[in-house]
Order: sequence, then structure tokens, then C-alpha cells
Amino acid sequence: MADVHTKKIRSFNMSRIRSKDTKPELTVRKLLHAEGFRFRLHVNDLPGKPDIVLKKYETVVFVHGCFWHGHEGCKYFVVPGTRTDWWLQKINRNKELDGINARKLNDLGWQVINIYECQLKKEKIEKTLRKLTDKLKIQ
Repeated sequence: MADVHTKKIRSFNMSRIRSKDTKPELTVRKLLHAEGFRFRLHVNDLPGKPDIVLKKYETVVFVHGCFWHGHEGCKYFVVPGTRTDWWLQKINRNKELDGINARKLNDLGWQVINIYECQLKKEKIEKTLRKLTDKLKIQ
């Protein structure tokens, strides 16, 4: 199936996709702040540049998009019908880098928590955020 957009329009659309301060990320940050947690954002000197860094709890949180990080079994992860090989290669590389960065962070003594955007949808958000704050309060 051919792309429904021209290369110029597709390029523009892709350029508008943000890598930080996304809606799911802002949702998690808002909850953590309301619960009294203080954190830093996008710390450059940690592997993978985590979205949220809770130094006091030695914990980092990555808020992943289901599509971009290949969330298996998720309805929001659908492999595109065009340029399938290219997309699978890109998504698999993202997953590989996620694993490498998580291992590096664990080796440095950090706990890594991954939250996917589908876990922040209306029917799951309370459970997800409760689990997150419970993990942090246990420490």
C-alpha cells in the first residue's frame, strides 16, 4: 500500500513528533509531583537520558510510546504496511537500546521502571500510577 502523504508532508508530520515532554510523560510527572516526589528530567549523564530521575530513590522512569518501543501485545503497536522492514529494524533497535541502557543503569545501582503509554489510558492509569508510587515508597 502506498503512503497517503507526499514525502514533504510525511517529513513534516514526523518532525512534529516529540521525544520529550509528551502527554504520557507529563501525566506521570504531574502525579509524582502531586504525591510529593521531587525529580530531575532528562539527565544527560545517565545512560539513555531517562525521562524522570528520582535520585533520592535511586530510580529512573522511562515513559515509552507503545509504537516507538515495540510494546508487544499492545493494540497501539501496529507495524506499518509500508516500509515494513525499515520500521521493524528501527523499532527493534529502539528495543535493543532500551535493554542496553537498562543494564547499564542497573550496573550503576539505579532501579529502572518502564511505563508504556497504553498503561496511562483511562482504564489503567490509576493502577499504573499506584504501582509506581508504591514501588517508590517501599524504598
